[in-house]
Amino acid sequence: MTRLRLSLCVGGLLLVLVAGGLAWSAWSKGGDGEDLADRCQGSLAVEEARQFFDGARLKARGHTADWGGHDAQWCSVWAEGDDSGPVLKLRVWPRASYRSSGSAADASATPIGHGWTGSFVSGYSPGAAVLVDCKAMAGAGLLVTAETSRKSEDLSARQLLQVARVATETARRAAGRAECEGVLGERPGTVDRAEWTTRPVGRATGTCGGVVAGREAARLRVTDVTEKPAGRALTEQCAMGRGKLGLFSMTGYYGPSAQEEMYLDNKYPGTVKGAYTRTVECGGAIGTAYFKLERAKGKAADGAVGTDGASEPAALKRILESYATASGERHGCPAP
Repeated sequence: MTRLRLSLCVGGLLLVLVAGGLAWSAWSKGGDGEDLADRCQGSLAVEEARQFFDGARLKARGHTADWGGHDAQWCSVWAEGDDSGPVLKLRVWPRASYRSSGSAADASATPIGHGWTGSFVSGYSPGAAVLVDCKAMAGAGLLVTAETSRKSEDLSARQLLQVARVATETARRAAGRAECEGVLGERPGTVDRAEWTTRPVGRATGTCGGVVAGREAARLRVTDVTEKPAGRALTEQCAMGRGKLGLFSMTGYYGPSAQEEMYLDNKYPGTVKGAYTRTVECGGAIGTAYFKLERAKGKAADGAVGTDGASEPAALKRILESYATASGERHGCPAP
């Protein structure tokens, strides 16, 4: 499964185009409607944020910081007069900043859908992330994330939906200001909060769909898959097992998520010893997609017969290739 990462608890944005480059500044402002939108340089989806806070007047604070060698923009928004209430934390930064975190790097995310390349997480720290093609940004992409300071059970279904809407509509505004050329999705009408689903390998329809043929599954004695809904999440995962015995998992990384994972694997090669990896050039904001197959801890490489099973590297490589093809196709990547 994916490596645990520390997720920063501040978010951000301030986007101003000047003299052919990007200029940023720190600010703090309370207000409402057009007043607050003006202070956010037109990027914050003010109406979406107000709906999250039941129409309350808002206060916001933002700043800039280095993130992977590039300027990242952070913004926190909360209801005026309710300093102990929930906070919306946003961040806007170029895809070239490899240090992906939060909803963009969470393999348990569901696709945000509605025409966007992005993820939605509804667990302990609800959040959303969207990626947009943008030649004006380093790495040819713009990434926007929105997270909250409260757990899902402390928020209403309407507020969880608004988290996704704040991310997509802030991305729409920021992309417009940066004159991004990427196709934008629609304002989300729903969010998918599906949990992991375990089902027989022959009935895989989500992130494991179309990955393992019957003969290959029989060769490796794979009987079950554990998957999430399929789509264009920035990080996704498919796990395969035999009954309750986990055998191996495959993870697909896109955009900043792929950049960070490749960076970490190169820096700490011992953590992926025995893993199989694959890259696919996708272009645009996604750049190089990264795919990895890792065996369950303590199992043989193919998991065929517990810890003493014969390794089937050729079969595992074929499965990873199938996974990269199926996952990459959903994200608009060419076949490996």
